[in-house]
Amino acid sequence: MSKEQQYIPASSLDFLKVLRENNNRDWFNVHKDEFIEQQAFVEEFAGLLLNELNKHDLIETPSGKKILHRIYRDTRFSKEKIPYKTNWSGSFTRATKQRRGGYYFHIEPGNSFVAGGFQGPNAEDLKRIRDEISFDPAPLRKILNSKPFKDTFGTLQGEQVKTTPKGFGKNDPSIELLRFKQFLLIKRFSDDQVLSGSLLKEASDAFKNMRPFFDYMSEVLTTDMDGINL
Repeated sequence: MSKEQQYIPASSLDFLKVLRENNNRDWFNVHKDEFIEQQAFVEEFAGLLLNELNKHDLIETPSGKKILHRIYRDTRFSKEKIPYKTNWSGSFTRATKQRRGGYYFHIEPGNSFVAGGFQGPNAEDLKRIRDEISFDPAPLRKILNSKPFKDTFGTLQGEQVKTTPKGFGKNDPSIELLRFKQFLLIKRFSDDQVLSGSLLKEASDAFKNMRPFFDYMSEVLTTDMDGINL
């Protein structure tokens, strides 16, 4: 592997490993320059991934730097008071209200992945999605059972209610889909894959394979039951 191909260097993962063992402000302040150096590699990767995304979708995020999430944790309402995240992450917003869903990448030793979907749909959107699934589950099932979807993501993921959602019957043929209250697509990467020259393409391909699901959800959430734009 040439140096140019390695979008995320081993040093970026190593920094996170050491930060995990020294998650305090004194250590971080001493190693601030190292943090900035390693973050720059991730910013560059985020910018390249943005360019790839814009080849098959329309993204409103303007730059690699603004894609990245802050490493500082908000500890005000958290029981865990460590001040820093131990991962690199970033997200991309699809442009225009007609394009629903979002893209996310997460780089962490032993826990790297790309994801997309609907993490917290509001009550109105969730009801609209469930109504559509209950009315005609075939289009969604076709997407979830397609080879590209299964090969890339395996199954639909996300939090589910344990009981029957309000307004639906427990014997609804689509009850296993109706229980979802999050709709997430996740592809995981080993550390070796993160450090390989194929990371950019594999991440972009995973995002591209989310499009049938995003297109389905976008139509559901931006049109009424008669297909008229809301």
